[in-house]
Amino acid sequence: MVKIEIYTTQACPFCIKAKSLLEQKEAGYEEIRVDKNQEKVAEAVERSGGRRTVPQIFIDNQHVGGYDELNALEKQGRLDSMLGQTRGPA
Repeated sequence: MVKIEIYTTQACPFCIKAKSLLEQKEAGYEEIRVDKNQEKVAEAVERSGGRRTVPQIFIDNQHVGGYDELNALEKQGRLDSMLGQTRGPA
């Protein structure tokens, strides 16, 4: 099973979009709210190579980036394989 972690804040529209895309894919994820735990801010920045924006998304400990990068993977047809899913006929 693929491990998905997403660092978020409550009011972030891109966080909401990223979670929605993952939910559409029926991909379970662990949401880490940095607005509720300041220690997680430093963790997210360190893991993401210095990025200070949310969301920051990791799939099997591989940094994907934010919503734009996640959506780009979907448009390129690469997200399903990263999530361990197979694409059905178009």
